[in-house]
Amino acid sequence: MIAYLEAVWAVLLELAPWLLLGAGVAGLLHVALPEGFIHRAFRGRLGVLKAVTLGVPLPLCSCGVIPAGLGLKKDGASDGASIGFLVATPQTGVDSVLVSASFLGWPFALFKLASAFLLGLVGGLATEAVTPGDREAAAPAPREAKRTWRDALDHALDIVRSIWRWLAFGVLVSAALTVFVPEDAFAGLSAYGGVLAMLAVLAISVPLYVCATASVPIAAALVAGGFPPGAALVFLMAGPATNVATIGAIRKAFGGRALAIYLGTIVLGSVALGWAFDFVLVGELGVHAGEHAHHAGPIAMATAGLLVALMAWFAVDDLRVALRRAPTAGPLELPVDGLTCNGCVRKLEGQLGEAGLTGFSVQRTEGGPHSGVVQLAAGADLARLAELVRAAGFEPITDAAPRVELDVEGLTCNGCVRKLEGKLSGAEGVTGVEVVREEDAPRGHAIVHGAIDLERVRDLVREAGFEPA
Repeated sequence: MIAYLEAVWAVLLELAPWLLLGAGVAGLLHVALPEGFIHRAFRGRLGVLKAVTLGVPLPLCSCGVIPAGLGLKKDGASDGASIGFLVATPQTGVDSVLVSASFLGWPFALFKLASAFLLGLVGGLATEAVTPGDREAAAPAPREAKRTWRDALDHALDIVRSIWRWLAFGVLVSAALTVFVPEDAFAGLSAYGGVLAMLAVLAISVPLYVCATASVPIAAALVAGGFPPGAALVFLMAGPATNVATIGAIRKAFGGRALAIYLGTIVLGSVALGWAFDFVLVGELGVHAGEHAHHAGPIAMATAGLLVALMAWFAVDDLRVALRRAPTAGPLELPVDGLTCNGCVRKLEGQLGEAGLTGFSVQRTEGGPHSGVVQLAAGADLARLAELVRAAGFEPITDAAPRVELDVEGLTCNGCVRKLEGKLSGAEGVTGVEVVREEDAPRGHAIVHGAIDLERVRDLVREAGFEPA
C-alpha cells in the first residue's frame, strides 16, 4: 500500500503543474477572444480550417465538445466546419499537450497535436464535400461586458472541475499499472507491430468516454510497461474523440453520412498515424515514460497539493449539490437566460440553496430559446424563485409558454418516437412536442408544449403503449 500511495503522489507531481498551467492558459483565451468569435465565419473550406485551428487548443473532451460543436452548427457554421471542430477538439488542448509532454515527451505531444489538426481537416473537408452548406452565415453575436481576470479564473476552475472525476480515475489507474503490472508486460505486443494493441484499444476506447488529459498518465504507464507507443497514440486520439453519447448526438444533428465520415476519419486516421509513429518516427523522436518520479521540486509539490485540494473541494461541492437537488425533474419550470457555462449553473444552485430552496434542479439547455431552466416540484412559488434568479445575476423568463417534461420507458426505435409524438401532438391544448430517444437504452425524454398538465401527459404516454418514468 505504501508503494501504491507513493506512485499516486509521483503521478500527481508530474500531472499537476502542466494541468493547472493549461487550465490557466485556457482561462486567458476565454477572456481574450471577443464575444461571439467562436460562432462566426465558420463556413466553406476556410471555415473548416478556422474551426479546426480554434478547436485544437481548447481543453474540451468528447462530451464537453458536443454543445460547442452543435452550437457552431446552430449559429450558422457549415457541417464541415462543425465536424472538423468535433474531430479535432477533444483529442488535444493546451492542458493535454503539456501533460502529454510531461509524461511522454515533447516529440509525442507535438505529433499528437499535429495528428489532431490533420484529422480535423480531413474529417471537416470530407464532410464539406458531401454535405456542402447552403445556409446563410450567422449574424455576429452581440458583445457582452468586458471580461475580467475573475472570469479567467472561474473558467480555469470550471475546466478542472468538469474532469476531476476522470483525473482521479486516471491517477489511480496509472499508479496501479506502475506498481502492480510487471515491467515489459506488454512488450510482446510489439512483435505483432502494434496492430493487435491498436485494434484492442479501438474496441475499448471508441464507445467509452476517455478524457484527453486525465488518460495521459494511464497511457504513460502502459508505455512504460512495454505497450507500443503507436497504440498509446491511438488510445489518446480515438478515445477522447468518441463515445456513445457523441456518436448519438452527431447522428441526430448531422445525419448518417456525416457520422460515417466522422468515425471513419478517427478510426482509420488514428491507426494510420499510430503506425507511422511506431514504424517511421519513434526511432528518431523517441518516447519517454515511467521515469517521472525523481525530480519533484517545490513547484511540483505545491501544484500537486493544490490539485488534490481542488478535487476534494469539487467532490464535497458536488455531493452537497446532489443532496439538495430534486430526485426527479418537477412539473414546473422557469426558463433562465445567462447560464453560459457550468460555473453559472453552480452559482445559481448555490444561491437557491443558500436561500433555503429545496427540491429543485438547474440545467443548461442547448438548441432551445433560452440558456437554461430551473425545475421545481408542483406548488413552488415561481415569483420568489424569479427574484432569487435575478439576485444571482441571471434573467428569469416569466412569460415563457408552459410546457411539461418527463422521461419515458419503452422507446426502442425511431418508430416508437414517431408513435408517441403523434399521440401527444393530437391532444387538446398541445402546441408542440419533442421526443428524444436515448441511443444506448430503451427510454427517452418527452417535452410537451402547451396548456396541458403532467397527469394528462402521463395518461397519453400509457395510451400510446409506453410507460412514464
